[in-house]
Amino acid sequence: MIFLIIFDKSFPMENKVLLDSELFTITINRLCYQLIENHTSFDQTVLIGVQPRGIYLSERIHQRLSEITGSKNIQHGILDITFHRDDFRRRDELPVASATEIDFVIENKNVILVDDVLYTGRTIRAALDAILAFGRPRGVELLVLIDRKFSRELPVQADYVGTSVDAITGQKVKVKWKAQDGVDEVILYTPSLNIK
Repeated sequence: MIFLIIFDKSFPMENKVLLDSELFTITINRLCYQLIENHTSFDQTVLIGVQPRGIYLSERIHQRLSEITGSKNIQHGILDITFHRDDFRRRDELPVASATEIDFVIENKNVILVDDVLYTGRTIRAALDAILAFGRPRGVELLVLIDRKFSRELPVQADYVGTSVDAITGQKVKVKWKAQDGVDEVILYTPSLNIK
């Protein structure tokens, strides 16, 4: 006998905590040690957080890397991709650009792009376009806290992943940061449940 289970997408699924505060910290540490294993001294490697939410992860990674390695010279910047997005001209209202702060040369450097959630891949495509305005890197790697595996629209894959999640269309991933939201936490939710 075969049972067929059909999920009604209109039915709100329960909110799920993907990373609590303790697991959040452990995940950040693991990502940092993976970076150290591959880049050692970071003399030829720079970190760049993608606006708007990737900057919180890049700041945390930069801070923890500096603590672990004892180095004060790990270069870190933030990148705005507003005018490189493929939906830029489709929007009803003019988007407001965020800050870009890259005060170092990336020519022939290893660039680690940092974003909080990898979803369709379009944000990273835009970031790759935007980064070329600052030079031609030797190579580019991608670090994300959350990888939504089955939602990709472009062939983009992360090199460093905090955790992966299978999420259906209509579900959202919310990354909360202690400095901004009062807690380090990642939640998978459906908008109809009104997450705060």
